[in-house]
Amino acid sequence: MILYCAPGGCSLADHIALIEAGLPYKLVRVDRDRRTEDGRDFMTINSKGYLPALELDDGTILTENLAILVYIAHQAGALLPEEGLDRWRALEATSFMTTEFHRNFRPFFHHDATQAERAKARRLLVTHFATIAEQLGDRPFLIGDRMTIADPYLVVMLMWAGKNEIEVPERLTVYLARMKKMPSVARALADEGLSLNPRQWFTDQT
Repeated sequence: MILYCAPGGCSLADHIALIEAGLPYKLVRVDRDRRTEDGRDFMTINSKGYLPALELDDGTILTENLAILVYIAHQAGALLPEEGLDRWRALEATSFMTTEFHRNFRPFFHHDATQAERAKARRLLVTHFATIAEQLGDRPFLIGDRMTIADPYLVVMLMWAGKNEIEVPERLTVYLARMKKMPSVARALADEGLSLNPRQWFTDQT
């Protein structure tokens, strides 16, 4: 499989999931001009024009973060409970982040956004993080005692929060510090050059 990504973008969640799942993959970076690192026009790969995109072994292109994360989980038989309420809670939390969280970060990635738009987004994000913190409680992971697809995405959202000085509850700060020490997260950050050059963090191409 090939994961098309941008360092620190939402594709980082898929990168973490691929490593955690132990699946073979190749990483191909895409720049802001929609060119891949090997010179291709990314629009010919994903006509939607945004990341992430996952190229399957037969050449099929899969897009949309929730779909990609669920696909990774199914291929690995991990990161998503097969049955029971925890399965639906993991999907619920991931959907919440890929829609409400992600949408409200967009004013921070667009230079033409107004201060009023950013202030409104900030208020909503603070509320969203409080909701997630309550769901996390004292557990090591967002859903139960094992990593699910919700956790890699929460890592990205918390990193974006740090960059943009979004207030998050203390338990989420502790959670992020713990997650960064996990081998899959640490490797993904290193592979994308984020652990050595934090200025490359938090790009977004949606």
